[in-house]
Parts: sequence; C-alpha cells; structure tokens
Amino acid sequence: MTKKDEHGQFTRSLQERLKLFTANARAAAKRLPRGAERADLMHKVREGEAAANIERWLSSPGLQKPK
Repeated sequence: MTKKDEHGQFTRSLQERLKLFTANARAAAKRLPRGAERADLMHKVREGEAAANIERWLSSPGLQKPK
C-alpha cells in the first residue's frame, strides 16, 4: 500500500510506486503455477513497465511542446 502524508499526498514518486508495483507483481507471479492467474499478473507487470516508461518520457527535460 502506498503511504500518504497527513495532507493525503503521496510520499513516493510515481516512478517509485510503479517500480514497487511491478517488482511485487512479478514476485507474486513467480510463486504461481503456469496458468491464467499468472498470465494476468505478468500482463499487469508489462502494463506497469509501460506506464513507467511513458511517465519517464513525459517528465524528461527534452520533451518539447508541439508546434
């Protein structure tokens, strides 16, 4: 669960939360036998990694406004 401060703000960056989510989901998937549940978890891992890549791209200093 993500921690929040007394004002309800996240204490971890989105990048940190996504990394933690994908690590936990991958570890959980490794403990499961092959099947639908494991495949669903691995799908969520890939979605989390994609979200991290998109967030990293959007927050990069090289990103410029469209002309």
